[in-house]
Amino acid sequence: MESLNFLVIGKNQEILDTLKRIIENNEGWKAEIKNDETVCYDYIKENQVDIVLLSSGLDEEFENEIKIFCQNLDKDVKVIDHYGGGSGLLKNEVYSLFPNLQP
Repeated sequence: MESLNFLVIGKNQEILDTLKRIIENNEGWKAEIKNDETVCYDYIKENQVDIVLLSSGLDEEFENEIKIFCQNLDKDVKVIDHYGGGSGLLKNEVYSLFPNLQP
């Protein structure tokens, strides 16, 4: 299984913890969670991040800025707007970006 590194950004710590657990229940998937938007840019620049997962509570301006930031990087970082819907929806969102990972 290919590994994927997620950065999950949101404001609700309970939801962030749940998303981390759901993500890491998949073999090779790792998640870092952040509830402070100001540290996210440096984290993405300094670490291997395949997917930035945007969770609830974020300002629309930040969401737009982080998407543009990720598009302008030299590395390929995908962004998913995820506001719930269960682990099946999350997997489908990931598989739509990485179809080669689909079982």
